[in-house]
Amino acid sequence: MSAPPVTRPFAPHGRAPRLAVAAAGVTVLLWASAFVVIRVIGTDLGPGPMALGRVAVAALALTPFVVRRRGLRLPRGRTLALVVVYGVMWFAAYNVALNAAERSIDAGTAALVVNVAPILIAVGAAVLLKEGFSLPLLGGCVVALAGVALMSAGSGSGSSSGGDGEPVGLLLALLAAVLYAASVLIQKGLLGRIDALTVTWFGCVVGTVVLLPFAPALVAEAGRAPGSAVLGTVYLGLFPTAVAFTTWAYALTHVPAGRLGVIGYVVTVVAVLLSWALLDEVPTGLVLAGGALCLVGVAVSRLPGRRAHPG
Repeated sequence: MSAPPVTRPFAPHGRAPRLAVAAAGVTVLLWASAFVVIRVIGTDLGPGPMALGRVAVAALALTPFVVRRRGLRLPRGRTLALVVVYGVMWFAAYNVALNAAERSIDAGTAALVVNVAPILIAVGAAVLLKEGFSLPLLGGCVVALAGVALMSAGSGSGSSSGGDGEPVGLLLALLAAVLYAASVLIQKGLLGRIDALTVTWFGCVVGTVVLLPFAPALVAEAGRAPGSAVLGTVYLGLFPTAVAFTTWAYALTHVPAGRLGVIGYVVTVVAVLLSWALLDEVPTGLVLAGGALCLVGVAVSRLPGRRAHPG
């Protein structure tokens, strides 16, 4: 028996794009803040335990809303398989990779590397989801990617991390970017069958189950950690995960994946600014110039243009 058709009890159609933009804005701010919080509490909690705490808090927070809306009806067949893959990749593997990366590179640098994902999403959406290419989208991605490259070139002198672990951190952040991009493409397909809130909850539940082997370490580390680290983990679960992943999924329901993915570049810029303001990880002139170029690329990507479909 196939899953029931998705209903979207949101605002009237004319307001949907505006609501999607607002949802994307919430996602940008909260995801950017996650890079900073992970950097702060990563000295007290290991990558796996922190990831488990984050997704478990999110799953618990979202459960009452999901039960009230639709009950606990599981998807079946291919849809269930895709939910499991998406949950493992984004809510488990991505979080562990990002947490591990930020043990050796700063928050701004991690955001720079992870947010090469938008260009991967744009290409994947065009080829796999048949969204097609448009010159403004491709041009905007190229401009923003050039901004990321400029920020990366400038981050070396301003980074406070350094050390022998930095290449490993960069590779882990790149792995996180690939997992992020692949997960978005899977999620876009799921949103045709499951609503935004529920698909986020399913991802959190799958991630929690996969990460359960870290439960003893989480208990031990949380017992030794200062209260700020525990509160930071709760914050990551409630806001950058439960709230931001739901607002992201809502926006993705109404906006093509390739076009929405470009907001990842804005996450990069905001994360660097927050890292500067809160952690005193001072960006260089090249980083600031690259951030400005990222914003220009995002603006270009939103210009109207005809879409060419591959094949």
